This record gives sequence, structure tokens and C-alpha cells, in this order.
Amino acid sequence: MPTPAFPLYATAAARAIDRRATADLGGDGYLLMQRAGLAAWRLLLQRWPQAQRIVVACGSGNNGGDGYVLARLALQSGRRVRVLHPRDGGPRTPLAQRACTDYLAAGGQVELFPAPLDDADVLVDAVLGIGLEQAPRAELAALLQALDAAPAPLLALDVPSGVDAGRGSVPGAAVRADCTLQFIVAHAGLHTGAAREHTGELLLDALDVEASLYAAGAPAMAVLLAAPALRHWLPPRRLDTHKGESGRVLCVGGDHGGGGAVALCAEAALRAGAGLVGVATRQAHVAALLSRRPEAMVRAVEEGDALAPLLETAGVVACGPGLGQQAWGQALYRGVLASGRPLVLDADALNLLAHGPSAPADAILTPHPGEAARLLGTTTAEIQSDRFGAAQALAARYGCAVVLKGAGTIVSAPGRLPQVLDAGNPGMATGGMGDLLTGTIAAMRAQGLPAFEAACAGALLHSLAGDAAAADGGQRGLLPSDLLPWLRRLSNPTPTREPH
Repeated sequence: MPTPAFPLYATAAARAIDRRATADLGGDGYLLMQRAGLAAWRLLLQRWPQAQRIVVACGSGNNGGDGYVLARLALQSGRRVRVLHPRDGGPRTPLAQRACTDYLAAGGQVELFPAPLDDADVLVDAVLGIGLEQAPRAELAALLQALDAAPAPLLALDVPSGVDAGRGSVPGAAVRADCTLQFIVAHAGLHTGAAREHTGELLLDALDVEASLYAAGAPAMAVLLAAPALRHWLPPRRLDTHKGESGRVLCVGGDHGGGGAVALCAEAALRAGAGLVGVATRQAHVAALLSRRPEAMVRAVEEGDALAPLLETAGVVACGPGLGQQAWGQALYRGVLASGRPLVLDADALNLLAHGPSAPADAILTPHPGEAARLLGTTTAEIQSDRFGAAQALAARYGCAVVLKGAGTIVSAPGRLPQVLDAGNPGMATGGMGDLLTGTIAAMRAQGLPAFEAACAGALLHSLAGDAAAADGGQRGLLPSDLLPWLRRLSNPTPTREPH
């Protein structure tokens, strides 16, 4: 059974597919532009059926042409339509000029910005599309800021203007759409990083373009992962399954003051299905951890040599939660690296990795953007400006699977197509969530999944559990421990009958 996945494309690939689609239609790109404008108009009618006053902001390129088509259709339906463009931003491509001419011929008019926006029922952003290459210049920035500040809901065509469709960065002024309708293909950058704040509901209309055009010469940049993929990785267990088959996880961490972190890691590993979970931590944390979770096999480890017997029986080692970077943490970290076991490294294990030997190829790294910056010797801002590039650079430098956390978490590994999670929420931005993720991924690895698949499955399960917990009580105040019941429930997806 193939993993359910949805392809995401880079900007260059999107342009190549558009050219192929145009050629397939006899070379007349205006047919595609008309389809795009019609699709957007239908969506506007569906979402805002009572809207009578529509303002369409059109740029100089083909994205603006899509806006002119929508404006003409709205005008012909009897709506009051105003089209705005910057003073130096009239239509400049042949297709946009043709769409503008048809709009004017239907009785439409064009206004120059600045112009009032307060009287609109719906705003349409058709300014930049996928053409963004740098922060918008001053006049364009003023238009985007005005659209963003206006009270009416905003529909963005293909890409919210000011957002980099390939990287997901927002280098300057940008609109925040209530809904974004992508055309032909889904843009990779809109699913991760700062772009997530600007897209609103993200939809796709293929404009009746044949799917065969996607694969030829324009491969996907990444894949979007959603809940159905869990059924692929977590099938129902056999009736005669024993605990040894579900794997042995050893959680290493919890220096003084960090006992809660390693406890969360161990609980997540248990709730995500590991058969046996051990904990190597400071003596001071043993009683509390056993009291909280008696199913965990907790051992006091006060020096590095005492870790060796525990590593010998471990199937997977999760190292880093609460580990610290002092002598105790360094000694345990060295022992973990030398063990030859499959590893999941997080938190201080990543900080130690940034200054020490490389991780083994069978490891899974789970950095947040700050940790990723330390691992690559750069800044957090640089990581966030190109999250796909950062995830792939980490995978290449360390030769292993990487989970780059954040809005639109990205999982990458050498030779594998990056995966982007279609799950997670801002309530998960709280201390301890990463410790939970470490244990969840370790449990997936212990249950027999290869490193990349374990990283994908664990990260997806963790994010889905966060969404379920937030739906139950809200995002603000969400605690990592709120996810624990959901890790269990969601790691047992309802089986579906496969066709014979």
C-alpha cells in the first residue's frame, strides 16, 4: 500500500508545468488564465455569496491577469467592481494586457493606488503571485499593507502577495489572506514557516490540467503528509504480538533540574507503542519518575560507565531531553554515540553534536530552528528564510534523517523526498513538546520503521496529537502531557478494508 501523500512543487517546476499545460492547449495561455479567473470567481461566490462590492488589486504580471478575469466575471454578474493597481504597475505581459482589455470592454474601470478600501465586501489579491524575488519595493509594499489593514476578507490568487512561494519566507510587506486558491499545483513554500501565517485556508484548483504533465520534467520538491499516512506506518498488531517485537527504547537525560524532560520522553515512547522503555537519569529523579510512570524501567546513572549495560540491551536510544551540557551530560552523550544503536537526538544532544563528532548515519536529529542554526553555523533567521534548504543541508552534513521543527515541520534525509507535515498548531510552542516528540519518534523506530519513516511517522503522530488536544480545550495553555492520551488513540488508527 503506498503512503498517502500530496506533491508540493518549487516555483521553477510550477512555471515549467504551466508552460507544458499551455503547450498542451495549443499554445494559448489565455485559456488557462480564464480558467484561473473563473475558478477564483466561483470560490468567491461560494465563500461570500452576499458580497456586492468587490475590490481586485492587480499587479503587472499574469497573476494580475487572473485578477482581471475575475473582475470581469464579477462585473458581468452585476457586482460593483473596482480594480486597483500601483501607479507604475499596469499590465505588462501580453496575457495580462489581454485580460485587462476584456475587462475594460465589459465596462470596467481601473483606479490607481492609493484609493479607499473600506467600502469593499471582499478584497482580491492578484498582485504578485509566484513572481516574488525580493522584498516588495515601497509603492507595492504600501498597497500590500493597505490590503492587509482593510476590514474585508481577502482572497489571494495562487500565492499571498509578499510570500515566497518556493521557500515560505516573507522578506517584507505581505498580505494575510483569509483564503488562498493555488492554481494547477501546490506551492511547497506555502506549507511551512512564515507563509503559514499568511495563507489562511489553502486550496488548490488544477484547472483541468492533466496530472501527467506534473511528472514529466518537473518533479515534486516535497510531499505533504496528513493523517491518513499513519495507517500505512501503524497497521493493527498481530494477535500473538509480544512486547519484545514492539521494541526497547532507552531514554537518556535528566541532569539536575531536567528530570521532567526525560520523563515526558519516556511517557511518549510508552504511549506511542514501544514495548519496553528504560530511563537513564540522575538518582534524584528516580523516585519521582517511578511514581509518575511505574511502567518505565528507571535506573540511576551518575557516571558515564554506568550507562554501558543499559545501552547493551537497548534497541533504540533517545538522548537529549534534560541532558545538559555539563560533564555528566557530556559523558552520557559520548557513551550513546559509541553504542552503535539507532539514535534519536534532541535538545542538548544536538548542542553537543554541534561542537563534537558527527552523528551516526542511523540517527534521527530533531532540531528547532535555533538548534538547526547552531548545527549549520548560521543564524535562526537564515534557517527560517529557507526551511527546505536548511533541512536538506542538515541531512547532507550529518548524513542522517532530520526533523526540522516549527510551523510546517519538514522531515528530510539523504536521497529522500522531503516531507512536510499538514498538522500542528501554535499551542505546541511550549517547553516539553520536543521531549515528547523525541520519545514518539524513538517508539516508531523501535517498532521496526527505518529511520526516515520513523521520523515521518513520529512527527506526524505528535502533531496530530497536538491538534486533537488543542481541539479538546484550546491552544493557549496546551501542555505536553495533554498529548499523551492522544498519542495512544491516534497510534491505533481505525483499520480500513483494502480492496482485493
